[in-house]
This record gives sequence, structure tokens and C-alpha cells, in this order.
Amino acid sequence: MNFTQTPAASAGATLYGVNGLLYARFRAHSYNAAMQFFPSVYFEGLSLGLGLIIAIGAQNAFVLKQGIRKRFVFATATMCTFIDAALITAGVLGLGAVINGTLWLLFTVTAAGALFLLWYGVKSFVAAFNPKILTDDVNGEGAGSSLRTTVLAVLALSFLNPHVYLDTVIMVGGIGARHPTPQRPSFILGAASASAIWFFSLAYGAGFLAPLFKKKVTWRILDFAIACVMFFILVKLLIFAVESWPR
Repeated sequence: MNFTQTPAASAGATLYGVNGLLYARFRAHSYNAAMQFFPSVYFEGLSLGLGLIIAIGAQNAFVLKQGIRKRFVFATATMCTFIDAALITAGVLGLGAVINGTLWLLFTVTAAGALFLLWYGVKSFVAAFNPKILTDDVNGEGAGSSLRTTVLAVLALSFLNPHVYLDTVIMVGGIGARHPTPQRPSFILGAASASAIWFFSLAYGAGFLAPLFKKKVTWRILDFAIACVMFFILVKLLIFAVESWPR
């Protein structure tokens, strides 16, 4: 039996083939664009990340103390780095815009962040008047005394601390989202590199301070400094809430 292809069928097959070729080229172009590395964008993310993360926040204070006590240092730094990278990626992909554009959600995050900072500041302030020396605390119980409690503490200080969302998701993620899509992986990589550099430097560098923290006065100074920083961030957060409130 002789089947003859009609002109319409031939044209359709040709059109299908052209569309397939164009789609394949588009996919290849998108893949190549996504795999491109933009050094200037990378260093923008790196500098922005370092500028925001180098401060004694609740998460950094825990990493510092773990480093001084030499408890699960690698696990602590690694978890903090990956959590920051995940939050930065979520922010660049649009989560920050969702939070920032939803008034009740922004208010909830801000209010929860203020309460968290108030609690952590009071906790550190009280600890400053009842310090422990390093040798008293090595075998003690509490956050960071075992791998399980370390993991739980890092998760709590990261995901239950709304100030982390304001800094990492809204600020860093919002700035990264302004870049064209092909440049965003370079920005995310730069900001995540800043987290890795900071957390590992802080965690392992703190070990050199261990001899100083065999004195109660050193712990008193550290806890008091952390309390002051928490209250300072709290004030900044409240100012941000007032300025962001619609008039």
C-alpha cells in the first residue's frame, strides 16, 4: 500500500521539527546562562553577606560559645552555613518579596523578632550577673552539651529567630532578586560563601580565646556585650516596624 504524505502533513512535520529545534536551542541557552559565573555579582553577594552577618546576633553568639567550649564545632558551623544558604536562596527566589509585600506577615515576623530579641537580651543580661567559668561548663547540661541539643539549638536560633528572616531572606534575598536570572546563582554563591567564611572562622577562631574564658569576668563581659547588641537590634527592629507601617 502506498501512502502519500499530503502537503499539510509535510508542513506540519516541518513546523514541528523547527519548533523542537528552537526549544532545544532555548533549553541549551538557558542552561548555559544559568551555568555562567559573574565575578562582580559574586563579590557583591560576598560583601553584602559579610556586612550583615558580622555582628553578635543570637546565632553568632551560640557559634562563638560552642567554639570557646570546643563542642561540636564543625557540626555547628556547617549547619549554620547550610541554613543561611537555604534562606538566601529562598529570598532570591521570591520569599522575601512575599513577606515584605504581605502586611500581616511582615508585622508577625517583626513582632516575633522583637519578642525573641527581648528574651535573648534579658537571658544574656541575667547570665552576665551569674557567670560560669569555662571549666565549670564543659560537662554541663543545656544547649550545645550534646550533638542532639546542639542541632536543636541551631535550628531554634535559626528558624525561630525572625530577625534572621529580616536580614537573610528580605534584605539579602531582595537585593539578589533584583539581578537578572542568569546572575542570581553567582549572587547566592557569594552570599553563601560569606556565611561559610564567617561561621567557620568564628567557630574555630573562638577556640583560641578559651584560656581567657577560664575567668568569670570574661564571660560576664561577653554576656553583657551580647545583651547590649540584642537590645540595640531590638530598637532598630522597632524603628523599622514604625517606618514600614502604612500611614
